[in-house]
Amino acid sequence: MRVIGKAAAAAALFTTALGAWGQAQGPSQAQPTTQAPSGTGPAWPGRPVKFIASFPPGTPGDMVLRLIQPQLQQALGQPVVVENRPGAGGNIGAQEVARATDGHTFLVGPDTMQTVNPHLYKKLSFKPVEDLVLVTYLARTSQMLVCHPSVKARTIPDLVALARTEKMNYASGGPGVPGHLAMEMLLAATSTQMTHVPYRGPAPAVQDVAAGMVPCGFLATSVAGPFVRDGKLTGLAVSGTRRVASLPNLPTAAEAGVPGFDASFFEVVAAPKGTPEAVVERLHAEIAKALAQPETRARLASADMEPMASRPAEASRQMRLDFDKWGGVVERMKLQLD
Repeated sequence: MRVIGKAAAAAALFTTALGAWGQAQGPSQAQPTTQAPSGTGPAWPGRPVKFIASFPPGTPGDMVLRLIQPQLQQALGQPVVVENRPGAGGNIGAQEVARATDGHTFLVGPDTMQTVNPHLYKKLSFKPVEDLVLVTYLARTSQMLVCHPSVKARTIPDLVALARTEKMNYASGGPGVPGHLAMEMLLAATSTQMTHVPYRGPAPAVQDVAAGMVPCGFLATSVAGPFVRDGKLTGLAVSGTRRVASLPNLPTAAEAGVPGFDASFFEVVAAPKGTPEAVVERLHAEIAKALAQPETRARLASADMEPMASRPAEASRQMRLDFDKWGGVVERMKLQLD
């Protein structure tokens, strides 16, 4: 397997525009702190709140968190910091948060960190499901199957036919990430073979597909979509069960000839095990308020992300269902990364 790396000059496709908007929200104003239950320590937050983004800048979870960052700062009365710790399909950032003990460090990234990675990585030094507590599902996302315009494929059947006559590669944002899983599901469903070229995030991957260095890719819709709209890439399908608002004529994979195909994904926020319930509930409440703002929802919709803000218990139930679903997929495809 070959790993191609490239500086992501356009990693801030979405977040650059957010900077000016965030500055326009005005200075932070102190808000009431959460009184922690007896014996759990001082009121929260008592210091800056840090979010570890387990994927590079410009990926969906990073986008969402940076979008609502100014509102969280104002509501919590403390600075809110986002730090990127990408690598190993999100395991590096997830492990850092799982081991955090300061009560002010949280994780943001795709649900695959808990629903898929335990099945793919058998030698993890932490337990993603047991060592992390879900705060909320931030947003529903999808992946987009795209090809360079020079590739003679405008539909999934076209691509399948082409891949059966010549050796082809496809790009993803890394081993075990949503795009990798979506493409392997598609290849298994169509009895087709293509070689996986993993990148360190979807931003450098989409740049190389647009440059023709890799013919196709299954990449985050929020990252690949602008290239399709600008005519720099050809969109073949999206991985979820719903079409995306910005490209309403682009079919789902199920509509495009793969019946029953559903590779939907979610961006989540998680806390270390043992975080007081009052803190989890407070953080969820403030995230939910931020995601409910009309301008926030409009900006997420423009990036083809659907805000969710599910309650912690609801998020945990969904995670368990998806854990079982993806476990079956990984087993059927015989995927293993360590």
